[in-house]
Amino acid sequence: MAYRSTAEFLAALESAGELIRVPFPVATELEITEWADREMKSPGGGKALLFEQPTVHGVPSAFPLAINTMGSKKRMAMALGLESVDELMQQMELILKAKPPTSLRSAWNLAMQGLDLLHAKPKHVRTGPCQEVVHRFEKPVSGQQATKAFPTLLNIPILQCWPDDGGRFITLPCVHTKDPDTGDRNLGMYRIQIYDPQTTGMHWQVHKVGARHGKRYYERGEPMPVAVTIGGDPSHTFAAMAPLPDGLDEILFSGFIRKKQVELTPCLTVPLEVPSDVDFVLEGFVYPGESRDEGPFGDHTGFYTPVDAYPAFHITAITHRKDAVYPCTIVGQPPMEDFYMGTASVRIFLPVFRMNFPEIVDMALPAEGVFHNLVFVSIRKQYPWQAYKIMHGLWGMGQMMFSKYIVIVDADCDVHNTSEVLFRLCANTDPQRDSIFTKNPSDALDHAPSIANLGSHMGFDATRKLAGEGYHRVWPELVTMPKEVRDRVEAMRARL
Repeated sequence: MAYRSTAEFLAALESAGELIRVPFPVATELEITEWADREMKSPGGGKALLFEQPTVHGVPSAFPLAINTMGSKKRMAMALGLESVDELMQQMELILKAKPPTSLRSAWNLAMQGLDLLHAKPKHVRTGPCQEVVHRFEKPVSGQQATKAFPTLLNIPILQCWPDDGGRFITLPCVHTKDPDTGDRNLGMYRIQIYDPQTTGMHWQVHKVGARHGKRYYERGEPMPVAVTIGGDPSHTFAAMAPLPDGLDEILFSGFIRKKQVELTPCLTVPLEVPSDVDFVLEGFVYPGESRDEGPFGDHTGFYTPVDAYPAFHITAITHRKDAVYPCTIVGQPPMEDFYMGTASVRIFLPVFRMNFPEIVDMALPAEGVFHNLVFVSIRKQYPWQAYKIMHGLWGMGQMMFSKYIVIVDADCDVHNTSEVLFRLCANTDPQRDSIFTKNPSDALDHAPSIANLGSHMGFDATRKLAGEGYHRVWPELVTMPKEVRDRVEAMRARL
């Protein structure tokens, strides 16, 4: 299903018993983070929180704040209009396996898949709810000109998440940019630090598409138009952070998820379009060669990322819904809400990995690995050294290049059970024989490498060893109990 607003999504969560309302004032400075952190670390991710009276420097904001809305398996599925994210994974498998129809039945099945793909194409509309309230500046500003007071940006309940953060940060922004040469759009998620009422940072790392678009504008000596949207159908937010293959339009993916065309509305001061159902739109420009110090920021690594120079974003207009809700998240030492978002991404895109590597059974990014640090992969092993093929293949696929440690296990190992994977790692490996080092780009947020953006990666082959891999003994059988015995005992225990 498609949600027409953040408020509609929150109403669905409340009906399902997944939302807690907080009706009294709570500060956006640290207090909401502390509350949300405790909730996110509750069993199963706790509940979504709606702070009805968030305060900014002690002053009540005009907008309520929602957090942890996707911080459980159930809420993540609800955000995408599903009972389980596996439904979308299965649909991805159908599309990837689609073949020319050979019968009326197969033609009908393919047509049904096609209907979902038709929904992916956006619809263009003149205006929308996102422009019900308009605050427009007379002209773009840059550099030291960005001093004119504009209270709306400061009145949005943007969090100062952690004590040593460099300021307030927008943590669930959908950043819209366009390639100046091809016109291809991109939707990314890059944190945004508030500098003053109309200027922010734009934390797109060197590997990101937004940075690539920015480089082309810099080379042309032209201001780069940017639009930042917040809220609306959560499928937009998920599409912005999903590891889509380079060149695949995130707006098309959002329409595919929600089974309904995304309505795009022209911005008022920049030549870009944004989903009409979002809660907030920040329009403006990034200027060639201009950067400002950004950070520190308590990041998903669990550590503060240091101050570094990033582009400055100068706002030319802010528009929002009359009933706007400000959705946000926090990141830090896991588990956090982003764990459930990342897990859903891996699950949904598993068919893409299987298309490239058919032997892959399952994949998992455990919470302790905070996305890129640790990846578990199970495979159907058929020949010697196959695990290394998978390691090198994954390191060459998009954001998987940041994976610091990859552990390959056999098909009968549950990669979602970290204890089971670690047991196989300890039991099945000879450290010298079964590990490999390589150099690869590293996550810009990873503080461990000696040089920023470049580090060593390590792979572990924790599969059963074959004779062709230099193993000259008989590999032992894993100790297991027959299923019929387990089932009988389970039935007896249920009688107590």
